[in-house]
Amino acid sequence: MGTLLEGHIAVVTGAGSGIGRAIAKGYAAEGAKVMVADINAAGASETAAMIADDGGTSVDSALDVTDRSSCAALANKVMAELGPASVLVNNAGIVRRAPISAQGADQDWDDIMNVNATGVYNVTKAFLDPLRENKGRIVNIGSIQSFVHTGNAAAYTVAKHGVLGFTRALAAELGPDGIRVNAIGPGLIRTPLNAENRANTDMEARFVAQTPLRRAGEAEDIAGPAIFLASDMSGFVTGAYVPVDGGYLTL
Repeated sequence: MGTLLEGHIAVVTGAGSGIGRAIAKGYAAEGAKVMVADINAAGASETAAMIADDGGTSVDSALDVTDRSSCAALANKVMAELGPASVLVNNAGIVRRAPISAQGADQDWDDIMNVNATGVYNVTKAFLDPLRENKGRIVNIGSIQSFVHTGNAAAYTVAKHGVLGFTRALAAELGPDGIRVNAIGPGLIRTPLNAENRANTDMEARFVAQTPLRRAGEAEDIAGPAIFLASDMSGFVTGAYVPVDGGYLTL
């Protein structure tokens, strides 16, 4: 076990699988007590069990980030069961790829905005008081699509641009309170979220061809940067966007 996050209480949304699970496990391995939150309660429980098996401390909870009352209830649960949160990772997100003219595009737009953009706002707002109390750290999970567009993903692109803007706005607004706000921009990461698309299309091959490191990422590739941004090693870093994309954005 490491000590980079010893004494911290971290909340990770979308931690029932993929990137969120890797971050939650990484934080626990560095000494944080972790709230594992996900709309998939079974997945959250599974992540918490993995953390326990590794000797870490966590609790788990179902969370719908689009429901503000649920976000407020989670903040109360964290306070009651772990204490005041000092680290928040806004990771929960969904992906749907279809042209804007496709049937169902309106629903896709609403769902993606509600989860990927408004959800970040909802959870952040719910945890502002303890984060202010602890001069906390917020890590938002954006995307390479915070800067560029990939095919048939207008809503996702807009939402992830919004995460980048929200990160910068909050860094400026909350800096005087001692809260640091940064974002990570994953490239193509192999997770359950994109497994079907990777299996049924040439998406992974196309991404890898434009990635200098010539591979797709794994969820664990995001954990290290997330630990850095939550730890005192990044004590003078705020408003930053850290691309973790194998160099995709350089080409």
